[in-house]
Amino acid sequence: MNLVQEIKTKVEENKSEIIQFLRDICAIPSMDSLIGPVGERIQAEMIKLGYEEVRFDKMGNTFGRIGSGPRVLLYDSHIDTVGVGDISNWDWDPFVGKVEDGNLYARGACDEKGSTPGMIYGLAIARDLGLLDGYTVYYFGNMEEWCDGIAPNAFVEVDPHVKPDFVVIGEPTKMNVYRGHKGRIELKIVATGRSAHAATHYLGDNAVYKMHALISEIQELDRRMRFGMFSHPVLGHASITVTDAFARTNSLNAVPNLFTIFLDHRLTLSESRETALKTVQGLIADYMREEITVEELYYDTPSYTGFTFPLDKFFPAWFAEDSHPFVQAGQRTIKDIWGVSRPSGTWDFSTNGTYWAGKANIPSIGFGPGNEVDAHTINEHVALQDVVDSTAFYALLPKNLSDIIDYYKQFASMK
Repeated sequence: MNLVQEIKTKVEENKSEIIQFLRDICAIPSMDSLIGPVGERIQAEMIKLGYEEVRFDKMGNTFGRIGSGPRVLLYDSHIDTVGVGDISNWDWDPFVGKVEDGNLYARGACDEKGSTPGMIYGLAIARDLGLLDGYTVYYFGNMEEWCDGIAPNAFVEVDPHVKPDFVVIGEPTKMNVYRGHKGRIELKIVATGRSAHAATHYLGDNAVYKMHALISEIQELDRRMRFGMFSHPVLGHASITVTDAFARTNSLNAVPNLFTIFLDHRLTLSESRETALKTVQGLIADYMREEITVEELYYDTPSYTGFTFPLDKFFPAWFAEDSHPFVQAGQRTIKDIWGVSRPSGTWDFSTNGTYWAGKANIPSIGFGPGNEVDAHTINEHVALQDVVDSTAFYALLPKNLSDIIDYYKQFASMK
């Protein structure tokens, strides 16, 4: 029996456990970054499978380790979810879920609990088949929905203070290898004015009116971005949009003295943090610069354990070429398991790759079951067979990565 068939046999032997594991963790609510209970269930599975170290970190993320080799590979899956909104809009319990036509419909099934069973079982299978020689491998189940990259940043810099050599991100990729996505920056723009009674509003200075022209400029900037400004041939075009607004006023018959809008600005590789700020600041008329200010948002909300890790809400874009050895290892793994070649892709949304690849420059790829268009919807679902099949990918990838790295080393020594 060849290696791929051995892996597939092991996966098939564990199929029912993999599916039940997914259903178990989807049944545990983990909204608002409250991932303690679901982390405990995940840890129980890793202990059952013989992981060598299993625990929470200081932030409250959960991780498990196998091996102690010099090459460090990490599988990243965020296990928090967005909320469910108005429960009356759901035709089924979003946590009990339902199975229909081979798909599990449940909150978090696609984004992103669907990658966790395959990662955890895949690494255990790889260990059992001797495919992790020379590796230290980690499964990292973390909180991501409220602030991209904060969990891996703490993983590297605080606890357990480990910097991986390679990272696989389990966000949904339709079972293809993904190799990047746009970045983003979150901004706040504040216009100040002077309050007055609405009956004599001309005695005041309406902060809302000051923002009117700027909002039109932001809309025009977004239009120009769609037609090529700050575009990338693979990642696509940059974008900017108003996502929230509020006025501060003494009453409903008073002139607002403060008006605030919030922006989500999606970035490609050609736009730096400084460029993004200057571009938005440049939309403000010179004579209004003291009355309208632009600020980068800041995240310092404590996690459920009380741990804080303050950082600016700037999340860089990242992109790997198809020729990158890690991308090649992922593509070879797909070819070996399924006998087909699939095009690589990129996400439209952002992931923890903003830290792994964007800030820490760690080679990263994405692979996971599900389609990102189903994320955050009341129709969220994942194909159960893809959840099972992804296990084989996660099991074989470490060997193919080692083979390709060894090939490049040998090729370099011959030059």
